[in-house]
Order: sequence, then structure tokens, then C-alpha cells
Amino acid sequence: MPKSDPRPLDPDALIDAVIDREGRYVNHPADRGGPTCWGITEAVARAQGYDGAMRDLPRATAAAIYRRIYWLRPGFDRVALRAPQIAAELFDTGVNMGTAVAVGFLQRALNALNRAARDYPDIAVDREIGPRTLSALDAFLRARGAGGETVLLRAMEALQGERYIALAERRPSQEAFLYGWLANRIGLL
Repeated sequence: MPKSDPRPLDPDALIDAVIDREGRYVNHPADRGGPTCWGITEAVARAQGYDGAMRDLPRATAAAIYRRIYWLRPGFDRVALRAPQIAAELFDTGVNMGTAVAVGFLQRALNALNRAARDYPDIAVDREIGPRTLSALDAFLRARGAGGETVLLRAMEALQGERYIALAERRPSQEAFLYGWLANRIGLL
């Protein structure tokens, strides 16, 4: 198993990669998020004070929204100090599915990987990064060593992939996006 990268995670690089992947203005008829630019939906842009045309959303404004809403607010910066790969996955999944969903994947995976609570107690799947989630993550990494972060990442990606498939099964219009989600959102690290 590969060891965790000892270099600090660069959130600006993560944000730039998401913006590059998402691209400029899109208004796909099957996308329930409506018009987006740089991956930022119109609803999020408006909630963050942007009132211009979505086609004209500045890249720097999108980057600031990503940093504030999808990195700092959910506490992924605190996860990055412990497990950079996990923080990167939380960020990317949070952008695509919502930060609460991403945190729920982490919490579910931590509970499933605690060897029946022998390594650390189960935590509530409250979909928030708090002291108990961080403590469980710390305990998991101590118990499982260098390869643990990679296994935890795989568990989170498995949950994400299952959710994409279930979404496409429930709403056939979402099949238009399934291939891209699986190709561009799973196994990026």
C-alpha cells in the first residue's frame, strides 16, 4: 500500500483542479442544479452574493466560494492536517454531492472499519466534522498505519460510486452524467 503523501495539501491546487474539471458555463437540461459556471450553481453563487450573469462568473469568485463553502466551512482543512488524501476526497465529493454527504461517507467508513469498536467507538453519522469524527480518524490512522489512509479512501469512493449508480437508477435522466461521474470523480488521487 502506498504511504500517505507527507507534503501539506494545497487547497488552491484542489480548487484549481475542480474548476478546470468543471469548466466554464453549462446549462444542461438534465442537470437539476440549473446554470453553472466553473461548477458553481446559480443558487450557490446568489447565496454568496454574486448577482451577475452566470456566464460571467469570474474564476476568482468561484475559487473564493469553493474555499469558503467547500473547504473551510465543513472543516476539511482540519482533516487535511491528519489525512491529506481523505481531505482531498471530501472536498471533491463535497463539491459534487454536498459536503454533508461527503462527511457522511467518511463517518460511515470509519464506523465500518473500527473492528467492531475495538479500535475506537462508533461515531454518530451526523454529517459534520467535529471532535468525535476527528478523534475517530486519528484512532483509525494510528491503528492501521501507513496504508490505512488508502483503504479509508477506497471505502469512501465505494460509497460514492454506489450513490451515483443508485441516483441513475432512480432518475434515468441522470444517466447522462453517470459515465462522467465515475470517470472523473472516483479514484482521482
